[in-house]
Amino acid sequence: MQNKTRPMWELEEAAHERGYALVCGCDEAGAGPLAGPVYAGAVILPEGLELPYLNDSKQVTPKRRDVLFDQIKEAAIAWAAASVSPEEIDATDILSARVKAMQLAIDALAVQPDYALIDGNRDKGKYFALVTPHETVIKGDSRSASIAAASILAKVSRDRYMEEMAEKYPQYCFAQHKGYGTKLHYEMLDRYGPSPIHRLTFLKKWEAARHG
Repeated sequence: MQNKTRPMWELEEAAHERGYALVCGCDEAGAGPLAGPVYAGAVILPEGLELPYLNDSKQVTPKRRDVLFDQIKEAAIAWAAASVSPEEIDATDILSARVKAMQLAIDALAVQPDYALIDGNRDKGKYFALVTPHETVIKGDSRSASIAAASILAKVSRDRYMEEMAEKYPQYCFAQHKGYGTKLHYEMLDRYGPSPIHRLTFLKKWEAARHG
């Protein structure tokens, strides 16, 4: 059966062969930034769908990500994006927040999947665990069409949120660095201190250096 499938569909096909009719891909974006939520995307694609340039969101240009974002939403059987706030990241931990965001995205799908393909190798944190039947896939966003599509949904959704926050807090230049710890971002932190959307637990080294 796998010979009939594109390589990016082998994991989905294997799940179908095990009896799972609806398989979703799930991935998150924004685990590392100093500011903003962590986002997750979940998507169920029509079997065998081919979208030009579909790949891990980090390997796709921003303009192509925007095009793919719309194509995925239009073609998907179901899609969703969900987020966990900086406050909750601080109150729990980033792994728990990532896992929770992924489960929230899966739960938000209009059609519930029988099985989920999860990017990475972690499916539970100290506070949250995935409950949908699933498997984790290392480098899944370059091995599975469904996970790749979910990575696009998560990345574009988060980037657009950070662009909105750039209008609300223009002094931090969020549109340029999306909350990641760039030289510019640290310069703005030095100048203005943390904003309401900064992850305070992620700023401990900056605080130590500032007061050291």
